[in-house]
Amino acid sequence: MTEAAGKSYNGLPGAFRFAFRRSDSLLFKLYAGVALVLAGLVTIIFALALVVLIGDTVGGGDGTISLLRSFFILVGLLVVLPILAPVLFVARRHRRAIGDDVGYDRRLASTGFLFIFAVYLGLVVSTPPEQQASVDGALGPVLEVLYGLPSIVGLVPPVVAVVVLYGTHRLSR
Repeated sequence: MTEAAGKSYNGLPGAFRFAFRRSDSLLFKLYAGVALVLAGLVTIIFALALVVLIGDTVGGGDGTISLLRSFFILVGLLVVLPILAPVLFVARRHRRAIGDDVGYDRRLASTGFLFIFAVYLGLVVSTPPEQQASVDGALGPVLEVLYGLPSIVGLVPPVVAVVVLYGTHRLSR
């Protein structure tokens, strides 16, 4: 690791700056910006939801409540970490000077966008019936099919996207 790389790479915020500056891929730079904003928003949403959950469960001295809170934090991490992973992988690759392969950066950015879309798709599938939008227009039949699936199927797209993301990283090394 070079002296300049060591000074500019200090944890998560430094990884974003470092990867953004070092990558020559415009797609990756776009992803880094989107990932930063999206990870921040998801973190804020989960933090606020956790505050509401704690407020709703205060006084319930049941151990199940603590488990529910911990599980909620785990789910938040399982959503945010794959959003951050492509940026961290690219930053690590450039920091260690493993290669300046623009293709690697593009592939990871693409799989990062795939994960974001997969989370959205999973959220659509798991939308409660009382909150489902009308199924009019060109996307009506698609929404109707997605709404008709069991809610547990909403886990499949993000899990598949994470496997693809990690597989892309491993195969591109």
